[in-house]
Amino acid sequence: MTRTTADIATETAGESAVDRALAAFRDGSPVLIHDAADREGETDIVYPAGAVDADAVARLRQDAGGLICAAVSDAVADAVDLPFLEDELDHPAASDHDLAYDDRSSFSLPVNHRETFTGITDDDRALTIRRLGAAAAAVHRPDGAYDADDFAAEFRTPGHVHVLRGAPGLLADRRGHTELGLALAEAAGLPPAVVVCEMLDADTGGARTPAAALEYARRNGLIYVEGADIVERLR
Repeated sequence: MTRTTADIATETAGESAVDRALAAFRDGSPVLIHDAADREGETDIVYPAGAVDADAVARLRQDAGGLICAAVSDAVADAVDLPFLEDELDHPAASDHDLAYDDRSSFSLPVNHRETFTGITDDDRALTIRRLGAAAAAVHRPDGAYDADDFAAEFRTPGHVHVLRGAPGLLADRRGHTELGLALAEAAGLPPAVVVCEMLDADTGGARTPAAALEYARRNGLIYVEGADIVERLR
């Protein structure tokens, strides 16, 4: 019998699923997050940015297959003057950014760390992502000294890591993987920077089903959690 999204949600629901996800994040391990059947209907592999190494980037490429993005909080984006990309584009294609699943895109600038070469290798992207995590942590230091000039000294754009800007109120404002991941990081006591990548089906090219994502999590000893449970617990 084929299990439905509701069946998966029942099997993995509850406070314990979120607790396990928080513990995994604190340990630097990835978590699989399904947003909602009536939203994107996708499961992303999500890492704390500071825990990403070349092996993590390889897993995202090979086992997820979607776009590897680094999400930072609205406060971090403000501190380093990271805009919404659509606000910066002066082209007719950017004039009507109509989305079927949300009010607006979270995309900000794509960046490379200045110590990378091309920026696309697993090592290069891992370095960029880790330094984005360090930048997010620096913004939240008591002295609050890290600003746009510091960011520009470290990163250049365009680059190969797409930065996403979280909604100001996180889950109170928006419930995408950007906000779900950042909410987990906040609750885990980690800097507000995470990596998200959609899981695709290798045969169909479509989104991997919740059942298939859960089976992947089981095979690899990872935590799968429904976005609705994160919202219920952490909103």
